[in-house]
Amino acid sequence: MERWVCTICGYVYDPEIGDPDNDIEAGTKFEDLPEEWVCPDCGVGKDLFEQE
Repeated sequence: MERWVCTICGYVYDPEIGDPDNDIEAGTKFEDLPEEWVCPDCGVGKDLFEQE
């Protein structure tokens, strides 16, 4: 699976790990994240992430 990087703070969303602190299960693709999901480190939206 492809990883996505926040262009503001560098946080990496890895689908193999998910975002357990925000109830996103491992195996959740970036495009399947809820629209309201934001970067756990800096709070920006999905539109400011780039594919790694």
